[in-house]
Amino acid sequence: MIEFMEKWHGRTVFGASLLVALALLAGCTSTTIDEFRQGETGIASDEAVVILGRRQASDYETRSEFVQCVGDRMARGEGAINVVPEQEFVDAMFPWFEPRTAPLRTRDLEQLMAENVVAEKMSEFGIRYIVWLDGFTETTERGGSISCTIGPGGGGCFGFGTWEDDANFDARVWDVGSLTNVGTINTDATGQSYLPALVVPIPLIARVEANACSRLATQLKDFVNGS
Repeated sequence: MIEFMEKWHGRTVFGASLLVALALLAGCTSTTIDEFRQGETGIASDEAVVILGRRQASDYETRSEFVQCVGDRMARGEGAINVVPEQEFVDAMFPWFEPRTAPLRTRDLEQLMAENVVAEKMSEFGIRYIVWLDGFTETTERGGSISCTIGPGGGGCFGFGTWEDDANFDARVWDVGSLTNVGTINTDATGQSYLPALVVPIPLIARVEANACSRLATQLKDFVNGS
């Protein structure tokens, strides 16, 4: 009995150490930011930004949760910017910014701004910049296996799984005043997630999308402020 307890205690300690090590690894993500500036920027206190997700693609759409995350982070902290909520803007501008009718190029925006009602709504919101977000998070390189059993004495799962998450997003900044594309910012965040199963599966998730949101929002804030 004592020998059995010693073996079980040893496995428990080993399992706990493994979970701690994997948790530290899962918490590490690699994030790369690339900025391409095409024009001067700056924003006044009475001006605002609206962040919109591209959703014209047939195989994916930019998640509204990611768009909201970037907007929320740009609207707080040092150098905070007035951000108009995406859905509020799209509803007020119906139908010009619906997925099927939204402008794809700045010359399309120029044509829209020729419509008095569009120009008036833009002025009411105080929109200085439109930021188009385009991208998604992809899961790749799955590996490992987990098996679960149920018996008279109980059940449990044993095994190990792993996968890589890659969040890649582009942000194109349109200046509504000059009707030009003033720059593009790309963020690419990757991280490894793990699913060890020692009786109970415990997912250890790499927060790649959260990191991409944070880094992209910070870079966009600096870009719009002209830093």
